[in-house]
Amino acid sequence: MLTKTLQDLFKRYRRPGDIVFAVVFLLFSLFLLSQLGEQTQVVNRTKWFAQPSLWPRIAIYCMVVFAILHMVSSAVSPRIPGRWPEVIFWLRSLEYVAYFLIYVIMVPWIGYLPSTVLFAVFLAIRVGFRNKTTLMAAVAFGVVVPVIFRAGLQVRVPAGAVYEYLPDSIRIFFLTNL
Repeated sequence: MLTKTLQDLFKRYRRPGDIVFAVVFLLFSLFLLSQLGEQTQVVNRTKWFAQPSLWPRIAIYCMVVFAILHMVSSAVSPRIPGRWPEVIFWLRSLEYVAYFLIYVIMVPWIGYLPSTVLFAVFLAIRVGFRNKTTLMAAVAFGVVVPVIFRAGLQVRVPAGAVYEYLPDSIRIFFLTNL
């Protein structure tokens, strides 16, 4: 039957690791709440709806309220085993954050084009795509993205320090477009 009762719509299904997520989300939202006075401002003689801090305040207060509700609902729901394997699965995704940070550090050293090509090929290999066609697609992606951003859209990305060692005629092109 397609219709559901109101109780069915709001039934709580707890998942493994839900309580850990609820605690982390509550702590994060409380941290953001503690930073409101430092990061936003209230301007004197300005209407309340024109304050620069209005929407950040609304968003963070809502975050805190919903984080508390999530925490309470997680605490009263029946516990499902498997919390720590789920948390470890979440933490494994931080591996890709580390890869991206390494990529960001590499760009000023070896340049946007070479680091993007290396990053795309590395990620393709890391996720298991090791055949020739897929690696060539990763190289093509790694070349097309910097060309579109630097040459096409004129996005200013720091040039690589390694470009300084190129001959003058090639170096100017690389510094401008790649």
